[in-house]
Amino acid sequence: MAGEGGGAEKSKRILVTGGSGLVGRAIAKVVSEGEGREDEDWIFLSSRDADLTSAEQTRAVFEKHRPTHVIHLAAMVGGLFRNMKYNLDFWRNNVHINDNVLHCAHELGVQKVVSCLSTCIFPDKTTYPIDETMIHNGPPHSSNFGYSYAKRMIDVQNRAYFQQYGCKFTAVIPTNVFGPHDNFNMEDGHVLPGLIHKAYLAKKEGSSLTVWGSGKPRRQFIYSLDLARLFLWVLREYQEVEPIILSVGEEDEVSIRDAAESIVEAMALKGELVYDGTKSDGQFKKTASNKKLREYLPQFKFTPFKQAVKETCDWFVTNYDTARK
Repeated sequence: MAGEGGGAEKSKRILVTGGSGLVGRAIAKVVSEGEGREDEDWIFLSSRDADLTSAEQTRAVFEKHRPTHVIHLAAMVGGLFRNMKYNLDFWRNNVHINDNVLHCAHELGVQKVVSCLSTCIFPDKTTYPIDETMIHNGPPHSSNFGYSYAKRMIDVQNRAYFQQYGCKFTAVIPTNVFGPHDNFNMEDGHVLPGLIHKAYLAKKEGSSLTVWGSGKPRRQFIYSLDLARLFLWVLREYQEVEPIILSVGEEDEVSIRDAAESIVEAMALKGELVYDGTKSDGQFKKTASNKKLREYLPQFKFTPFKQAVKETCDWFVTNYDTARK
């Protein structure tokens, strides 16, 4: 997966860990379609290039590519039930990955690291909307505390590397990301890609589409290609160590019912939409404030939700045989 730009020596060598995942693929796409710059050489790593839980392998891949900048996306991830079962594994593997990446970045003189956190790391008991100052205000939800605490530690390490060595290591906190190259697994994936896969099968079989829960919970969804464009801005322009939430506004929050109806429309599904009230709804909302982002980028235009859903559905249908599911 490691790809390199040819030609003359570039002044910036940007290493992307987790480069074959949802966000990594989106960054590769926007870079290749005009958002990349002449002085940038982009290298996208996948787990085949190095096991980042290994200090030796992480060091070797950093020495091989000698990056000046790093976008750190690699993580051990999973849906709700896998998290509940393997909290210790999520803690240990992610702590090892994050420590290895940040330690190598410091030792090899990387100028800037942008790591990716998640809104699930915020305290379970909180006020809304959540903002960047609240990360450490209380324990995260008990279902995925291993993953959440490991991700929170990136913020702790970023502050410590800055305090002790002046390193420019920061982090972004996206809300619910979706788009091409997502994990469309119906059992262990996230809500939107799981529903897209279900809708595809319902259309094929001429059956109804069953949505788990009441459809009432609300979420802020961000299209992976919009998130990719924002990642480039953070890498190039954002100077704070404090993390920044990357999200659509509170007014663009949609219910699971709205999301399901958008998928039905995008797929031209004729069957009935059924809500299975015996299944848990999970948290009703996790509203995040994008006030800080808007102060920096008041003019940034997000892709309209329905358009982004349509593009994702079209990608899934076209790439059904090879998509992660």
